[in-house]
Amino acid sequence: MTDSNTLLVTSTEEGIGKTAITLALAKSAQEAGNEVGYMKPKGTRLQSAVGKTRDEDPMLARELLGLDAEVHEMEPIVYSPTFVQEAIRGREDPDELRGRVVDNFQAISEGTDLMVVEGSDRLETGGIVDLTDADIAEALDARVLLVCGYATVGDADEVLAAARSLGDRLGGVLFNGVTDAAMDELTDDVLPFLEGRGVPVFGSLPRVQELAGITVEDLARSLGADVLTNEASTGVHVERFTVGAMGGNSALDQFRRTRDAVMVTGGDRSEVQTAALEASGIKALLLTGGLRPASAVLGRAEDENVPILLVQSDTRTTIDRVEDVLRSGRTRDESTVERMQALLDDGVDVHSLLQLEE
Repeated sequence: MTDSNTLLVTSTEEGIGKTAITLALAKSAQEAGNEVGYMKPKGTRLQSAVGKTRDEDPMLARELLGLDAEVHEMEPIVYSPTFVQEAIRGREDPDELRGRVVDNFQAISEGTDLMVVEGSDRLETGGIVDLTDADIAEALDARVLLVCGYATVGDADEVLAAARSLGDRLGGVLFNGVTDAAMDELTDDVLPFLEGRGVPVFGSLPRVQELAGITVEDLARSLGADVLTNEASTGVHVERFTVGAMGGNSALDQFRRTRDAVMVTGGDRSEVQTAALEASGIKALLLTGGLRPASAVLGRAEDENVPILLVQSDTRTTIDRVEDVLRSGRTRDESTVERMQALLDDGVDVHSLLQLEE
């Protein structure tokens, strides 16, 4: 293959911070004086631009790391719904695809001290063409960093299953976005258990507000929504959504049980909108159907500094789009990567993880 040190970063779930961790590690290695290359063999976080569908992550990597490789070289497979359909019909050749990945990798890794390969959001992605992240790690002779979330002890099942599927390729596990409430249990019970089962753990990173969810500004941009209130209020983060589908009193009870949420409802539902503005956990209102809210609601929102967004689509369509945006997490930018670098420096022996030479 290559003399280059290669690390493949994969994860057990979407939205767990894999991209930020991948780029932060690459940036740290680069700042330590190493020649670093990046590749994401399967593009899954897709957007269309100038007639071409590409993954956003290689674009960001190219910019942040100052790389010369073209996006299509870093991302040899566009894992789109069309590609999946063609593969299912037998119109994609797994051997040809594997060869394309290896050839591109060899070209990009020439002269590098470290190759960072970003895997998919889920380990099983690529199985239809025999290119799961475990398959790619084998093809590229890569060690694997497995990024996991943690909420309850039951999550250890998924981590163990993932570790078994990766086998000897697994370099170690990194837990990310762990809440204060879960950190003690993870540290005291789960980490020793995993290590007792032969699963190495690099560490656990705490949940940090600015790395969780997305800003209302990013949500508005992703949805093409109009901001009806003061745009200065759109820097707030939201991590989930709730739907205002019931009457005012019932809605208020529901809204008070959530936090860091955007409330989605029709633009004509004034009583639901008013209830949302009374709940501290509702950080923004997203109104559907192209219907502007009553002036009293707009005035109250301005007073409370709660942004109101308006889209033309219906509520069902809007919910699906919000779910996609929140799941993929669109706040990946230079500041996100820098914040993740600081977290990694504090909580992990980055030098050992990357196996960099002194």
